[in-house]
Amino acid sequence: MTTAEIKEKTLNDVVFIGLRSALGVIFILHGISKFDPGFANNLPNMGLPAELQIPIALAELVPGILIIIGILSRLSASMISIVMLGAIFLVKGAQSITGNGGVEIDLILLSSALVIMIVGPGRISLAQIVKKLPRCLH
Repeated sequence: MTTAEIKEKTLNDVVFIGLRSALGVIFILHGISKFDPGFANNLPNMGLPAELQIPIALAELVPGILIIIGILSRLSASMISIVMLGAIFLVKGAQSITGNGGVEIDLILLSSALVIMIVGPGRISLAQIVKKLPRCLH
């Protein structure tokens, strides 16, 4: 007999893979776009050295990939959280939530990363297939 509890757990797993996929795709696309030399030229305008282009691009690209496949999701989500805090406070200055220079999308991405960091990747992930990983690394 099927119960609501079983359906709820299945629905949670589907929701987590959807959340992970959306967040991962966004950060993969943003990370790839940061390899453009125009981004390096724009970094000094934000008060950051141009040498940070590659580390910033990799800090978005690699965690995005790892979050999608569901391995090292908590570490990747914490890296994305750090990137988003930098975007909110260093780049945009947390001036307003909406409007020009608003941080509403950044807050949504930050909160999504925090959910993954706290809850983990869910049961539909590579971390669940590879059972030898410690839970803190899921």
